[in-house]
Amino acid sequence: MSSSWTHIAARVVVRPLVGTGVKPNHITTLRLVTGAVSCLLLARSASGDILWGGIWWLVSAFLDRADGELARIGQMQSRGGHLYDYYTDLLINSAFFLAIGVGLRHSWLGPWALPLGAVTCVAMLLCCWWSEVYEQISGPGVRTWNGGFGFDADDALYLLAPIAWLGWLAPVLVAACVCTSAMAVVIAVRLLLLKRRVKARA
Repeated sequence: MSSSWTHIAARVVVRPLVGTGVKPNHITTLRLVTGAVSCLLLARSASGDILWGGIWWLVSAFLDRADGELARIGQMQSRGGHLYDYYTDLLINSAFFLAIGVGLRHSWLGPWALPLGAVTCVAMLLCCWWSEVYEQISGPGVRTWNGGFGFDADDALYLLAPIAWLGWLAPVLVAACVCTSAMAVVIAVRLLLLKRRVKARA
């Protein structure tokens, strides 16, 4: 069970839902809907859309913690629920960067905004996918990236909302394109080395 601040907060919020008929998949569906709304607003980027897009993004990110915590404390964990949560995260976290690429088409990035968003989206998909494969091969309790000081590595996603409100999405998209692409390469190399070690032990 994670001890990060966001997981602890989510645990407190969902505890009253245990035994009420609310299932983790219900929360995952809300996560999917709120994340999709956020992405649509950020892609449109009309007046007020950035504000509300950021708000819905924070809600969606918190719900991503809440579904897993409800599953754990309510003893409702299942393979199907895990896959639904995993593919929802994969879709929403990747779509965010594609959405801001569309939304920034009239910024100083100009015609580069959409390609940057698309590359970042694909790189994020690969990072999530290969990380999941890495953890499955490694066994229980192994994480591709470990956090610290009460934060998980993916808690950085919470920062995307204030970044949007401050008007920093364009430079962040450029940085995200470089960083996620580099991360995808690093994870791919680690995965390849892990597979070789497993094969050597077999």
